Amino acid sequence: MSITHVDVRRGAYHDSVTLLQVSRTVADAEGVEAAQVAMATELNVEVLTGMGFDIPDGAGPNDLVLAVRGADDAGVAAGMAVAEAALAAKSVPSSGGFGDPPTPRTVGGALRAGGADLALISVPGRFATAEALDAIAAGASVMLFSDNVSVEDEILLKDAAADADVLVMGPDCGTAVIGGVALGFANVVEAGPIGMVAASGTGAQQLMCLLDAAGVGISHCLGVGGRDLKTAVGGRSTRQALAALAADPATTSIVVVSKPPDEAVLADLEEYAGGLGVPVRWATLGAGRPDLTSALEAVLRAEGRDVPQWPAWVASEDPEPGSVAGALRGLFCGGTLADDAMLIAAESLGDIRSNIPLRDDLALGSDLRDDGHLVIDFGDDGLTQGRAHPMIDPSLRMERIAAEAADPTCGVLLLDLVLGYGAHADPAGELADAITAARTAARDGGRVLPVVVSVTGTEGDPQGLTATCEALAAAGASVFLSNRDATRHALTFLGGTR
Repeated sequence: MSITHVDVRRGAYHDSVTLLQVSRTVADAEGVEAAQVAMATELNVEVLTGMGFDIPDGAGPNDLVLAVRGADDAGVAAGMAVAEAALAAKSVPSSGGFGDPPTPRTVGGALRAGGADLALISVPGRFATAEALDAIAAGASVMLFSDNVSVEDEILLKDAAADADVLVMGPDCGTAVIGGVALGFANVVEAGPIGMVAASGTGAQQLMCLLDAAGVGISHCLGVGGRDLKTAVGGRSTRQALAALAADPATTSIVVVSKPPDEAVLADLEEYAGGLGVPVRWATLGAGRPDLTSALEAVLRAEGRDVPQWPAWVASEDPEPGSVAGALRGLFCGGTLADDAMLIAAESLGDIRSNIPLRDDLALGSDLRDDGHLVIDFGDDGLTQGRAHPMIDPSLRMERIAAEAADPTCGVLLLDLVLGYGAHADPAGELADAITAARTAARDGGRVLPVVVSVTGTEGDPQGLTATCEALAAAGASVFLSNRDATRHALTFLGGTR
């Protein structure tokens, strides 16, 4: 019989990114069946209760909850020990001793005390606006990692930042590289002359990694949040980021990458960019526009550089082109990579249903199921509330891979895997096991299930690009650095009679 232990620590605040990583570490401990280490916000308490943990009355957003379920007392003890060690490793020692100044208790206080001019804020969305305003008032730019921030608050923050002559990157800004320092989810790339403005996290990472493979470095990557090029926000941060990069002597050209933008906002920004005095090129997704890889190739040609053969590891056991019955099933961690794949695939397959659909009438239901072509973004806000992003904790996608392997309407699996700082420390092993199991389950059901993976990463990343790709290839997957090439390869299999 399982043993459950819940420990509430009053006033012991930790940021959400730290706790997501700690939760993952505890869940992997031997003898632990389930674990969650989180602040006792209303949403987190709901998640914990749904997991079967009994949270004491009175626990609030400033209280830390350590909840562990183990196979026995030893499993619970092991999980708690791992939690304690992980929290201690991520804690910053506080000042102490008679006469020492007190530790700052607010973002603004910490910025003023330390003289920093940039704050990375990652707290639940309902608290993020107040913290970001505090940082702006202290004269700092903000990378707002938090999601679930309202559009109204986003506009408020960006207008306040413009008045203070600082930049708000976000909300839901997962990626930035400033002066060679990676923030959030980011890859290890060389310094170089190309600046990036990114209304997309994984889109920026895909472009940075392709540039790295082409031997080209970046000066800075400034994230602006996925909604910045939408009508309501009107490109507020993109305009500021373009001006900042244009004024940077290390930046000789700029690339803007984004999910499908609002046409009027894009046209206004293109006109603005034309007067900056540096070349600005566009990798903005949408029907009739180039995919991410093709847009990057155009940038290389405009820079007078050669377009390389993008790395690929093609499975030798793949079936013949056009021989596979069934539908495309894309299971993605990166929303922009999912958009990129859908736009490419829709040209030959027609309508594709999704939780981030290209048209409203193609939205999946709450069960995320359909017998036809579909692409799911497991990193969408609706699937990350109260749990780690799938680039950290891929368990939801792993479950879906197994379900698709057992579904006779699934013809080919198209996956992404994003390496770099902030992502899972060793994702290849788990995904390779899932791919092997899926192909075996399909084979046992009398089907052949090709699996294609788009890997976004560099050789300098902690996980190692080549080692990761070789592990996935050994499991029977075809692996590509280019998301475009991966999608096109997956499409070649489809065409058999269902």
